[in-house]
Amino acid sequence: MLQNHFYTDLIEAGCDEAGRGCLAGSVYAAAVILPRDYDNPLLNDSKKLSPSQRYALREQIEHDALSWAIGVVTPEEIDNINILNASFLAMHRALDALNVRPEAIIVDGNRFKPYANLPYTTVVKGDGKFQSIAAASILAKTYRDDYMDRLAEEYPMYDWKGNKGYPTPKHRAAIREHGASPLHRKTFRLL
Repeated sequence: MLQNHFYTDLIEAGCDEAGRGCLAGSVYAAAVILPRDYDNPLLNDSKKLSPSQRYALREQIEHDALSWAIGVVTPEEIDNINILNASFLAMHRALDALNVRPEAIIVDGNRFKPYANLPYTTVVKGDGKFQSIAAASILAKTYRDDYMDRLAEEYPMYDWKGNKGYPTPKHRAAIREHGASPLHRKTFRLL
C-alpha cells in the first residue's frame, strides 16, 4: 500500500518523468496533487503496470486529482542542457501548469533543482512508495507513449511503437541502416 502523503500539513505535488533513457523524442514529466485522504490501492510504479492498467489509472487520476499537469522538453532542448537538467525542466514546466499551487513537492529519484522556493523531498523509488509520485509516473509514461506512437507513424523504421525510443537492438540497427532522425538526441550515443 502506497502512502498518501509525505508532508503532514502542506499541499504537496508528486513529480516523475518518463523518457530520460531514450535515444529519441522529448522527455515528459507530470505533477499531480491528490486529495489529502486519497487512497487508490491500484496505484503503483508505472513500470510495474500493464499498458491497459496504466491507461485505466490515467483516467482515474485525471478525474480524482485536485490538479495535474504535463511538462515536456524537446530533443533540441535536451541536447542543449543535458538530460538531467531537461528532466528537472520538464518537472518545473509541469509544476508551472498546475491550477492548484503546491506548498511542497515530492520527487521520484535522488536529485531535483529547487522550484519556486518550495520545500521538496527526493525519494528513491518514490513511484513505488507515494501515491502522488506513482500517479505522476503513470501520467508521464502514458502521455509520452502516446507521443512516441504518433511519431512512429512518421518514422516507422525505428519501431517506436515497440520501443518508445529506448535503445533496443532493433532501434540501434535502424539507426545504423537509416541514420538518425531529426528527433534523435544528438548528444546521446546512438550506436
